[in-house]
Amino acid sequence: MSSVVVIYHSGYGHTAKQAEAIAAGAKADLITIDANGDIAEVDWAKLDAAKAIIMGSPTYMGTVSWQFKKFADASSKVWSTQNWKNKIFAGFTNSATMNGDKFSTIQYLITLAMQHSGVWVGTALMPSNSKAAKHGDVNYVGGFSGALMTSPSDSSADEVNKGDLETARLLGVRVAEFAAKV
Repeated sequence: MSSVVVIYHSGYGHTAKQAEAIAAGAKADLITIDANGDIAEVDWAKLDAAKAIIMGSPTYMGTVSWQFKKFADASSKVWSTQNWKNKIFAGFTNSATMNGDKFSTIQYLITLAMQHSGVWVGTALMPSNSKAAKHGDVNYVGGFSGALMTSPSDSSADEVNKGDLETARLLGVRVAEFAAKV
């Protein structure tokens, strides 16, 4: 079992690609929140045992998907015991537009982590914000609090931007480095 766990919901497969990139960077276990908003009992045990939890959801209507919210609400049982206290947390999200209110989703994930008395880790990546910058560059979307990805609404999951996936992978690497120090 890894010391880092990536838990996520993906509606159309784009966020799953992002989660896989993060997991590759962190050498993490992946937990998928299913279409009903559920995870298996063994997954709760993985989350309890992890040093770090990286959470992700697509941004739908300015926040996490209802499936992710169902998981978050179910985590109140863990909250009441403070079993995730002092764990490292990080997050990621994807939406179809460049802004897409992604920050609202990241802020929700930060709040959830703080409610669990966790420690939040951001990307520590400078944005690609020069005139020469291209969407394939690392951190082109400019996320500091979490890994942000843009997937046009008419794109398939196989068309996810390589720069956004590298941004995700680098967040995974950073979280794993923090987890190794704890």
